[in-house]
Amino acid sequence: MSTEKQYPMTVAGKQKLEEELELLKTVKRKEVVERIKIARSFGDLSENSEYDSAKEDQAFVEGRISTLESMIRNAVIIEEEGNNDTVALGKTVTFIEIPDGDEETYTIVGSAEADPLEGLISNDSPIAKGLLGKTIGEKVKIVTPGGEMDVEIKSIS
Repeated sequence: MSTEKQYPMTVAGKQKLEEELELLKTVKRKEVVERIKIARSFGDLSENSEYDSAKEDQAFVEGRISTLESMIRNAVIIEEEGNNDTVALGKTVTFIEIPDGDEETYTIVGSAEADPLEGLISNDSPIAKGLLGKTIGEKVKIVTPGGEMDVEIKSIS
């Protein structure tokens, strides 16, 4: 028997996935079924692009529902630790790039809820891997696909 992958995430991240799942099951699924029904009424399915498109959308929606159900079922909630001395999963880290002084802030989350544009980076990302376990004031060399960057950790919350 294979063990399913676990998905570390915050309580808010799990709630967001549950909301997306509910939307897909109650709204999107019904919309796609209705589109299929309308497309069928056009006749000959062999040359019916509306039908093909609706069936593709249905496959996507059902696949996403299955993925979300698995992620929620195998969610491991990141416990909030009172210790803000060390970078860990669920912590928000602010660092300054050396020597240019650019300041960046990221929250390290599980891959299921990562959204870099919102400042949420996966614990599997090169930046997070370089920061995990480090402390305030520590200087770190992070290796990314775009090259190396030197940073100094300014705060952890």
